[in-house]
Amino acid sequence: MLATSLTAVLELHLERPSPAEIGLWMMRGLEVIEPTLHTEMQTGTLLLTSGERLIAARAVPRELAGHAPQQAAGPLSVALSAMFAEAWRRSPALREAGPEKMLSSAFEELFNHLDPYSRYLTPAEAEAARYRRAGQGGLGLRLAAGRGGEVRIANVTPEGPAARAGLRAGDRLLAVDRVAVLAGDLAGATGLLEGPAESTVTLALERGGRRFEQSLRRGAAPPPVLAVERRADILWLRLEGFSSQSEVRIADALREAFRGNPPRGVVLDLRGNRGGVLDQAVGIAGLFLPDGVIARTDGRHADAGRTWVSTGPDLAEGVPIVVLVDGRTASSAEIVAAALGDRGRAVVVGSVTTGKGLIQAVIPLPNGGELLLTWSRVLAPRGWPIQALGVLPALCTSLGAEALAANLADLRRGEAPMADMLAAERALRAQVPPATVTRIRNACPPAEGREGDLAAARALIEAPEAWNTALAR
Repeated sequence: MLATSLTAVLELHLERPSPAEIGLWMMRGLEVIEPTLHTEMQTGTLLLTSGERLIAARAVPRELAGHAPQQAAGPLSVALSAMFAEAWRRSPALREAGPEKMLSSAFEELFNHLDPYSRYLTPAEAEAARYRRAGQGGLGLRLAAGRGGEVRIANVTPEGPAARAGLRAGDRLLAVDRVAVLAGDLAGATGLLEGPAESTVTLALERGGRRFEQSLRRGAAPPPVLAVERRADILWLRLEGFSSQSEVRIADALREAFRGNPPRGVVLDLRGNRGGVLDQAVGIAGLFLPDGVIARTDGRHADAGRTWVSTGPDLAEGVPIVVLVDGRTASSAEIVAAALGDRGRAVVVGSVTTGKGLIQAVIPLPNGGELLLTWSRVLAPRGWPIQALGVLPALCTSLGAEALAANLADLRRGEAPMADMLAAERALRAQVPPATVTRIRNACPPAEGREGDLAAARALIEAPEAWNTALAR
């Protein structure tokens, strides 16, 4: 199990950790469970102590030093297996936690040093993830971050499992199947909620200072909703997520809208869209673009570099497009927004997006678990990395109504208030210093979508000179 995992990390991960670093970090993951243990590295040897007593020592390769990852992973996995076994023998806390908890803690510490999205999935978690990839079960609720970073229910789908159980928007989520939900970790909380249709999950919640538990049976999750509406002679497309049919459904909506009396503009609403199938995002962006680059990926492994291109035609026939985004727009949805904005086909409106621009490979493991291993980063058409930065809008709506009105007035006069910051973002290349990330994102802080976003989109389409000024060129 360790040999398979460590070979994948050494060969594929976007960063280049040394075998010695991997060994040290994974052993320190055991210290989270058993604080009396301590691991350090001395001249190429991992030393495991308990108090003042040395209980295990194993040599590990310091670097790859020109060897294939398998050549380093073999000795490293043998050394770690021996040290895990010795730690297990000496620690009642580790034995009580069990092997899967040991592995999870070791990998968690490793990935804490590498990136925010790589994960080890236990066999049970991996089975649930496979259901999600093939068609997940749903509870009929959406989560959001509340004040103070706690995780709360943002909305409840009428007639869904959560609604039938009496759950409400605003309820605070504390734990899922007795696994605590971490403050601010929406992705982790959402992952805990998902699982096979007809399976049961128990939520620990808080409402008005009262804590309670509620068991829900997962229903069959519907595909992400595409809402299509034509009003004020504008075609409004709201996509909540990406599924295998998203591209076809949007293409059908565009062909139908432009068959007779075409609309004067299109609004693609991606607010709250957390992403999904990457190829669908590429396909959707391509529906609006002539020939050219949609996105690129790069990474350390030779197979990590890819380029996706559009081949046309533009099904929106050149009419003005506005893409609405907010602080929850992530992943594949950011790829669409970045492509249309970078290529000068759409004006992006809202707040800066999540900044999830890393792609994970799924590595099956012999125990039935999986590694989700970050192996490439996404680059927008102009070459800047989406990761951490997010997509910066050309018209910001998160600074308040007065600022929005002033920015719209500037655009009508031919002045683009976000032009300098957009140019700065597009000039960046990986790796971007944290201070630069903060400066870029603070120009239009992340926020949940608001009603004013819709009015801003309509205002731009009704004022072609303002829309043209806002375009990134």
